Amino acid sequence: MVALGILLSRVVGLVRTRIFGHYLGTGDAADAFTTAFRIPNILQNLLGEGALSASFIPVYAGLLNRDDPESARRVARAIGAIISLFVAIAVALGVFAAPLLTDLVAGGFEGEKRALTIRLVRILFPGAALLVLSAWCLGILNSHRRFFLSYAAPVSWNVAMIAALLGWGHRSSAEQLVYYVAWGSVAGSLLQVLVQLPMVLKVLGGLAGSMRGVTQHVGMVMHNFGPAVLGRGVVQISAYVDTLIASYLPTGGQSSLGYALTLYNLPVSLFGMSVSAAELPEMAGGEGADAERATYLRDRLRRGLRQIAFFVVPTTWAFVLLGHVVVGALYQSGRFTSADTNYVWAILAGCSVGLLATTLGRLYSSTFYALQDTRTPSRFALVRVATNVVLGWFLALHAPALLGLEERWGAAGLTIAFSVTGWLEFTLLRRTLVGRIGSPEPDRGYLWRLWLATAAAVAVAWGLLLVVGDLHPIPRAVVILPAFGLTYLAMTTALKVPEAQALLARVRRRP
Repeated sequence: MVALGILLSRVVGLVRTRIFGHYLGTGDAADAFTTAFRIPNILQNLLGEGALSASFIPVYAGLLNRDDPESARRVARAIGAIISLFVAIAVALGVFAAPLLTDLVAGGFEGEKRALTIRLVRILFPGAALLVLSAWCLGILNSHRRFFLSYAAPVSWNVAMIAALLGWGHRSSAEQLVYYVAWGSVAGSLLQVLVQLPMVLKVLGGLAGSMRGVTQHVGMVMHNFGPAVLGRGVVQISAYVDTLIASYLPTGGQSSLGYALTLYNLPVSLFGMSVSAAELPEMAGGEGADAERATYLRDRLRRGLRQIAFFVVPTTWAFVLLGHVVVGALYQSGRFTSADTNYVWAILAGCSVGLLATTLGRLYSSTFYALQDTRTPSRFALVRVATNVVLGWFLALHAPALLGLEERWGAAGLTIAFSVTGWLEFTLLRRTLVGRIGSPEPDRGYLWRLWLATAAAVAVAWGLLLVVGDLHPIPRAVVILPAFGLTYLAMTTALKVPEAQALLARVRRRP
């Protein structure tokens, strides 16, 4: 259900990004909007799904599992009120400090490009606050195992932005159009909350209540919330340092990075986030002695790691070796040219090298959260950020000149740094968790079977690519990508990979 909801919202999101690329390409207005969107989005990333999932769901789900729904409801209402107060203050500060924030994040922007970014930041801040409240709704619904609605809700946000693009795209300049898209984003954020609110009100029995009898539980949430926010904060610092570095690249660096990350985040959400989000309430509900709980967590973690790897291994190599097919089919239209396709492919390939580490790392972090340990993932996130800042600065701004490349290829250097430090963080998380609960990893033979199946799929795809030649990007993708996927599925089935056999069994059972 999580994967289905995410898939639906991400597909609509890709449609939105394609339309955005068609009307805005990789020009100054696109750079300004991409940067402006990231600045207020720090609210959602700091206070939203990641931090709430880490701190709120284990406590709330634990109360539900102990048959204490009234206390669970009181905790949820109290946390909702506290979060609402935080984001209201943050929005006021963000709107006031928009020029300073823009200079901090995009110091390379000057003149009208800087002024446009500041105006867009002020429009977008209230929408980011609404997305934090949407994350609170998601935490409640996830704990009640009502996964689909909360992860499909972003469809409404994407639809609102698509409506703004289609409504004003043909009759507005690029600079005017980004204003309409920004207001569409705010309207979509409100819709995303309203879609979930009726179900939330139903399970909570309303929003009014008191903290009587649950002060300790609320305190536990807030105690865990601090390190979780710190962990998310240092990751956001890294993201904003990347944005600052990219602002010194030639025009197109920011928007092209945004196009690539939209694709990169699809498997992160669809496979890493979906498995991690579904497992967190289950892991948090595990009880018994330390040895029994360790065995329970290890078994759930092992199954989750296999599920993620089965899908992410082929996705990684599809992005690295067939990225031009994917990018061209999704984005190459209007102002988005074939040269832009190759540029975004290089950026996408850079971050895809670390895709497996990022997705598996999410599940490891969720296991720590289930143990109500938010400090360990936060500490390792800090190590990753410190390393990423230094490595990203060098690879983006200095390595291209040393290698005799154009400055714009520094955007790919940024994503390579992101991948390297992703593997560093994953290694630290894995080593520490193994020390606490034992090794949960699938056997080495399992991973080798996935790599072998992926190699066969890539060989088939490139063979077809040589045959079809310079076909239009969309029909080329229609030929290449299904062949890649079907070959991988056939090979994993022949190699007796259980996940492939289970997938085929589910398909056969459907009418």
